[in-house]
Amino acid sequence: MRVAAVDCGTNSLRLLVADVDPRAGTLTDVVRTMRVVRLGQGVDATGAFAPEALRRTLAAVDEAAAACREHGVAPAAVRFVATSATRDAANRDELTAGVRERLGVVPEVVSGEEEARLSFTGATRELLGARPAPFLVVDLGGGSTEFVLGTDDVEAALSVDVGSVRLTERHLRSDPPTAAEVAAAEADVDRALDEVARHVPLERTGTLVGVAGTITTLTAAALDLRAQEPGSTHGAALPAERLRAACDAMLARTRPERAALPYLHPGRVDVIGAGALVWRRVLARVAGRGDVVTSEHDILDGVALSAAARLDG
Repeated sequence: MRVAAVDCGTNSLRLLVADVDPRAGTLTDVVRTMRVVRLGQGVDATGAFAPEALRRTLAAVDEAAAACREHGVAPAAVRFVATSATRDAANRDELTAGVRERLGVVPEVVSGEEEARLSFTGATRELLGARPAPFLVVDLGGGSTEFVLGTDDVEAALSVDVGSVRLTERHLRSDPPTAAEVAAAEADVDRALDEVARHVPLERTGTLVGVAGTITTLTAAALDLRAQEPGSTHGAALPAERLRAACDAMLARTRPERAALPYLHPGRVDVIGAGALVWRRVLARVAGRGDVVTSEHDILDGVALSAAARLDG
């Protein structure tokens, strides 16, 4: 069956149209797109969506609706999930109304725990039997980061409010960030990781799996790619030390230096430093067995699989 999944995050809005066999658990991409909309602009400080952020996001929803029509996806087969920024925004009803008008569905503002579960489902379906379990999936977003541990099902999960957009707006204002700004951001991340460790047994990690745009970009940096190549980053297994070195280099660069990198999307130039800071702290904290795996499959795939399961059930 053909379904569509929309992931409306703090930094980007992504669409996946896919053909899914819910019984076999297989998913075949028809179209996969990403638009940087920065919906979470200022939400950490104001608690509300900025008007221009809503306009950018709803323009991307218009594009998603057109793609659904083009590829024959009925509204009943669309699942639209909104995450960290929308959870925090007092005026999220404006987003809800705009999405309903354009796409014919009501967006679901999922909890951090549900976000984690969907990311885990999307990221691990190809890893069972291929990598040591349990898997710790880390979904590093713009507003929050999800940590979820499990093998064929979720055993423990927690979402914490550290993400690339949130930490950039809160701390990393200089270009490049000053030592004091970096130290303040790291303190936020370390407090969040302490909270994660109280709920998720990080020491049980067999394979650390990183997902979402920040981590795939940093993997492209570690691989020194000449472009953002999902075929090269998906499934890449690299030593944590190599990834940490890529994070260190990214955080130290100026924004013009980042903008010149061939694999870096322009919409991530100003926030990738904070994402690198988060990922290097996670890499230092979590001791898995062997290399760290990057997956291009994440919450979007989990949402598509869940949309198909709803139709099938």
